[in-house]
Amino acid sequence: ALAAAGPERMVHLVDRDALAVDYTRRNAAQNGLSNLSAYGSLGYDDVTERGFDLILSNIPGKAGRPAITTFLLDARHMLRPGGVAAVVVVPPLAQIVAELLEQPGIEMLLRENGSEHVVFHYRFPDAGSSNAGNAFAQGVYDRGKMTAAYRGLRFDMQTVRGVPEFDSLSHQSQLLFAALEKIGGAKKRIRRALVFNPGQGHVAVALWKRLFPEELTLVDRDLLSLRAAERNLLGNGCPVQASAGLHLAGLPHNGEAAFDLIVGILREGEGPQAHYALMQQAANLLNTEGELLVAASSTTITRLDKQIKQGKLFTIRQRKRNRAKRL
Repeated sequence: ALAAAGPERMVHLVDRDALAVDYTRRNAAQNGLSNLSAYGSLGYDDVTERGFDLILSNIPGKAGRPAITTFLLDARHMLRPGGVAAVVVVPPLAQIVAELLEQPGIEMLLRENGSEHVVFHYRFPDAGSSNAGNAFAQGVYDRGKMTAAYRGLRFDMQTVRGVPEFDSLSHQSQLLFAALEKIGGAKKRIRRALVFNPGQGHVAVALWKRLFPEELTLVDRDLLSLRAAERNLLGNGCPVQASAGLHLAGLPHNGEAAFDLIVGILREGEGPQAHYALMQQAANLLNTEGELLVAASSTTITRLDKQIKQGKLFTIRQRKRNRAKRL
């Protein structure tokens, strides 16, 4: 709407979710808009420019106070002198936001209360006078530390808010851990591996410690999850040159069919069509002897089982169950 209302404007649209970025680009093209740039960013960390006239945000309610503070106050570093920040929040956050914006050096321009939201407009007299640091590197999203343990395999993890498995392993991860243990005992050498939807990075770290692939690629639509998994992988001994992270919805479409192993947990909310599309993408990325390990709810796996057989995508070698989850 902002881009359509002002063709002379340049509008940056950023989100941590690659699916949101993809749909933003599609909708911009559908409306013939070229005066915008849509890309992935974790808060302001990946924003490519400075000196904005206006920053707008619907502040996520579950981000946690440290992240909300960064979203609100680090606008100072992104705005030009005289630039305005305008945010909308749900009522339970209004008091926190009001307290943060009552600090010296912030000029409140508007507070408007609605039945389901509260709007704040504000600016900084010293806008643009300094540069913001990298919020992820500063620990803004950090939740705490945990030790993952499964059948003699133990490693330490730094977890983040808003991503599952911050204090214990899920049943899906346990299924994948057990499967990786069997692969680790085989003679077959895993040179190139890919982990999709890595979450905090538990499965990626387990894969590294079991199989030591020459290349390990992480793929996630959630940039926070991707950064957390990359950090935990490096923190558990994986060399920088052996790992790569891709911020994508789904898997690479035009990648070389050269992976020996693809491993991941399906997001239940994405639905059957997206799940099967991901299976098709995985089939195109695996070499002729490659294997796919996928965990999800029993209902999702049962549905996929039928689709895979009908499409003749894979030969299904084993099935495992852990509570209501299946591999």
